[in-house]
Amino acid sequence: MSEAAMRPARVALVGNPNTGKTALFNALTGSRQKVANYAGVTVERKEGSLVTPGGRTLSILDLPGTYSLRARSPDEAVTRDAVLGRLAGEAEPDVVVAVADATNLRLVLRLILELKAVGRPMVLALNMYDIAQRQGLRIDLAGLERELGCPIVTTVATRKRGILELTAKVDDLIASGALSTANVWREPSAGEIRDAHREAQRILKAHVRPPEHPDTMTGRIDAVLLHPVAGLAILFALLFLMFQAVFTWAAPLMDGIDASFAWLGTVVGQGLPDGLIKDFIADGVIAGVGSVLVFLPQILILFFFIILLEDFGYMARAAFLMDKIMGGAGLHGRAFIPLLSSFACAIPGIMAARVIDQKRDRLTTILVAPLMTCSARIPVYTLIISAFIPNATVGPGLSLQGLVMFGLYSAGIVSALLVSFVIRKVFWRGAVEPFLMELPTYKLPSFENVFRNLLLRAQIFLSRAGRIILPLMVLVWILSTFPGPPPGATDPAIDYSLAGMIGHAIQPLFAPIGFNWQMVVALIPGFAAREVAVAALGTVYAVGDAEANVGALGARLAQHWSLATGLSFLAWYVFAPQCAATLGVVKRETNSWMWTGVMFAYMTTLAYLASFAVYHTAVALGAG
Repeated sequence: MSEAAMRPARVALVGNPNTGKTALFNALTGSRQKVANYAGVTVERKEGSLVTPGGRTLSILDLPGTYSLRARSPDEAVTRDAVLGRLAGEAEPDVVVAVADATNLRLVLRLILELKAVGRPMVLALNMYDIAQRQGLRIDLAGLERELGCPIVTTVATRKRGILELTAKVDDLIASGALSTANVWREPSAGEIRDAHREAQRILKAHVRPPEHPDTMTGRIDAVLLHPVAGLAILFALLFLMFQAVFTWAAPLMDGIDASFAWLGTVVGQGLPDGLIKDFIADGVIAGVGSVLVFLPQILILFFFIILLEDFGYMARAAFLMDKIMGGAGLHGRAFIPLLSSFACAIPGIMAARVIDQKRDRLTTILVAPLMTCSARIPVYTLIISAFIPNATVGPGLSLQGLVMFGLYSAGIVSALLVSFVIRKVFWRGAVEPFLMELPTYKLPSFENVFRNLLLRAQIFLSRAGRIILPLMVLVWILSTFPGPPPGATDPAIDYSLAGMIGHAIQPLFAPIGFNWQMVVALIPGFAAREVAVAALGTVYAVGDAEANVGALGARLAQHWSLATGLSFLAWYVFAPQCAATLGVVKRETNSWMWTGVMFAYMTTLAYLASFAVYHTAVALGAG
């Protein structure tokens, strides 16, 4: 084979949402994949590689799901531009693989006709073909191939069936030299869209026969899960279970990590001579980074639930259940999934708002997404709850600390609904757009896909610890150490440090809400990432005491803070825009400093007012 024929070829995976496209991408590329963003936008870019049976290297691009090349959201615009070769700095695809749910070809056929009109070489992957066979769905594969003018391969991505056949078909297309033949594309008119829809219906009727064994199981499950009363009860029970699990299931792993860092701090303390180097490593690095990494199990448990429910097909049902409630608060039904994603991190939640077509609905979702309790708040919540809330049970399997955690999550949800209601009344009026979404069939999640996604989230968290938390902890340690106390000083050394000077200077602004100067110092690096506030507290309170460790931080806070102060700190973190990265993403998504400023101002105001109310109420009740 010639050198030109062996060059890496670009293959774009295109399809509707919920067709198993990402599962197919994982089956094709395995661990040989990387995640980044497209140049100039915050749309996630996933690319991997594989080698075909013929020895050719393929570069596989997993494009965002879309129903049409008539882009109505940023995600869909990226998919359209990638297919057409219009993305800056991105080579055009050599082959397009259209991924379809074999059990539901109604919508995807119109997209396939649009892709066919583009003119690029194309292979159709009929995914989930095992479910289609189980239902007795009869598809005339040969007739469909002739009608569409492209080869068809049946696949079961979760079991890696049809993968070799698919790569062989792609290899054959490339070997035939049918590359870079894209036509000049223009957006179709309304009449052309109706014609394409009629043509898709004709093809469907001619080559696909109704299933002999219809999927009645989905209907029976939906009768329960979509019931207006039972469905909501199940949804809230799942959310309650998720938040309880975040606090209780992770405890053994957290204790193990905590003990490991405590042991490491002791070993380092014993093995190094007294001085700045020992203080830096034991108090700055180990105490700081360890106090954040201990929360990795909780974050992975939260992601585990979200990934599992998404793969099972429940998330779309949850969105339908919440549509009426959210519509009353001025939110579009599609906002549910971005807001639920914000429980993990506000950044992907904000970016997920791109699936909402109407600009004002998308903007409302973006502005309230940071109010949802992201995983970066978990270290703060867990630290304060552990320090001030008794570790008691209030019923079978119900932890008081878990109930408080659930209350904090609930406060974020309720505040998001209230703020969205106010935004709609203040900035724009009008009815919310009707909510339309294709409900996917229920599927058993793939353990491999769940594990791979969890591993990716762990890598992101650990990378964040290395790139952001560690440098900030070094900075906090320097500020907390220098300059040293003068000769004969009797106060703690940190009182004479730069951090102490900064904290004392700013603290009067926060005195009305019960914050001491150490808390103010923690807020400053915490603006880079919320969880860094815990590491900063660990560093600040460990300075001058080599025996201080991650496990002792909660007890130390309980000694130095009142209950009213601890509750005020929790209230601050429910509302405060304590994340610079989130503000940056809001700026990029809205392309407006004004809306970024509006979000920062209203969240800071809410945080201060909530902390003020909580602190003074607690003091009045004798918790000061």
